[in-house]
Amino acid sequence: MTSTQNGDKTTYLDALIVGAGFSGLYMLHRIREAGFATRVFEAADNVGGTWYWNRYPGARCDVESIYYNYTFSEELLDEWTWSSKYAEQPEILSYINYVADKFDLRKDIQFKTRVQTAVFDEKTNRWNVQLSNGESVSAQYFITAVGCLSASNVPKFKGLEHFKGEWYHTGLWPHEGVDFKGKHVGVIGTGSSGIQAIPVIAQKAEQLTVFQRTPQYSIPAHNEANDPEYLKEVRENFSDIRRKMRQSLVGIPISPGEKSALEVTEEERNKTFEEAWKKGGLLAFSYAYNDLTLSPEANETVASFIREKIREIVKDPETAEKLLPDYFYATKRPIIDTNYFETYNRKNVSLIDVKKAPIEEITADGVKTTDKEYELDMIVFATGFDAMTGPLFKMDIRGRGGVSLKEKWENGAATRTYLGIGTAGFPNMFMLTGPESPSVLSNMMVSIEQHVEWVSDCINYMREQNKGIIEVDEPSEIVWSKQCREIADATLFTKTDSWYMGANIEEKARGFQIYLGGVGPYREICDEVAKKGYEGFTLKTTEEKLGI
Repeated sequence: MTSTQNGDKTTYLDALIVGAGFSGLYMLHRIREAGFATRVFEAADNVGGTWYWNRYPGARCDVESIYYNYTFSEELLDEWTWSSKYAEQPEILSYINYVADKFDLRKDIQFKTRVQTAVFDEKTNRWNVQLSNGESVSAQYFITAVGCLSASNVPKFKGLEHFKGEWYHTGLWPHEGVDFKGKHVGVIGTGSSGIQAIPVIAQKAEQLTVFQRTPQYSIPAHNEANDPEYLKEVRENFSDIRRKMRQSLVGIPISPGEKSALEVTEEERNKTFEEAWKKGGLLAFSYAYNDLTLSPEANETVASFIREKIREIVKDPETAEKLLPDYFYATKRPIIDTNYFETYNRKNVSLIDVKKAPIEEITADGVKTTDKEYELDMIVFATGFDAMTGPLFKMDIRGRGGVSLKEKWENGAATRTYLGIGTAGFPNMFMLTGPESPSVLSNMMVSIEQHVEWVSDCINYMREQNKGIIEVDEPSEIVWSKQCREIADATLFTKTDSWYMGANIEEKARGFQIYLGGVGPYREICDEVAKKGYEGFTLKTTEEKLGI
């Protein structure tokens, strides 16, 4: 509904959703079907979220495709067939577009539109939102579906503006693609996107120079085409598979090993690790034993195994040594690859250790380290994202008293939420897969569906109970944040500088912002909160004012 007063046009909605990726689309579908006036605002010109922007060479999901899809519709599950074990970006984007068309979602999405400011009006108990096109929106509920990895991190290298060649960021890849043929290419960064892109670029470029700050533990993906008989079996048993996904620790139906890595002989352990290496995949190693992310000694058993594999694969001993990680395995994002370490055996690929010789600047002709200058035609920044809080901080979100989310969280130093869904002082604001929820350390599809269903049920409950305002109680978020930190501190995750900790962003405060208690236990906690009338939140009618 649009109202015109004194020449100003304001659109009135029950709910405003930011982002048209997986979470935004499902959120739109759920609450629109429940009869709420809803609209999605999306910066891109089409649906897809992270899979719209991340079109770099080799971009592929690291969760098996049979688990990385919506599970809310049996009809949708039956209609769509994944071609391979790990789906590539174009196929995933096709799937998202298929979903948008099947459920007629585009009619309620406004593309090429960013949310610039969102301010909670304490007089009206509504969110006043200003859009990049000058439009104003008033919404009862403000729902962020911006993802955890959508704020690209382009390093502030001196001299980048003077570079005469082409440069790209993996998270903002040109839709028309990039031609590497005959080019001298530099890739800066060896996280997940770099490790996926480097083997593909190496096959096409005349020369590839990789600038590595931190070596990675990476496991072979062993990707392969999906067997039609296997897919048929999955469809027939999907109700049971879905139940196991939702009850599991990470949203994938696999259980951790029952033994400690230190309980078995070295021979037995290496046999287990060898089988995991041959099987490939994210959890093959992480779940081989029950203490790999808890005990430094247990962790070293898998870390040393992978380091030996790197030495075996990479023929040049000096290059192999540069590629050996020296931190706890899996405390940075676990990575799977296709011929990543093998790529360093190519004659047209060289590896530069920028910890030993840091990058000083980007020159007109290439990259200059403290050792020398490397002439390049093209630079690819595979430098990741300002994760977790970064996408939220790209909007100026202000709650009670005009306090911004960035101010409340002190730029990430004091990030506090309740369940990763809401935060005190910001009424009627829901974050999908927000900080201090399982999010990036789970199968995102399972976590997205759980959050969307919980939020939509909550909004329905509010309507049924004639409630118009819901706000996190501050004591609840203090307790929840403390619990999240205590669980994380009992693991090795907080002992490593990683983007999980915000360590990849210079000005960002360190802090672990993920709930590590597991997807299944987290779901039970959220369900219990709802069952108790949304315990930990205060609910009021629109006529009442919440106490501060």
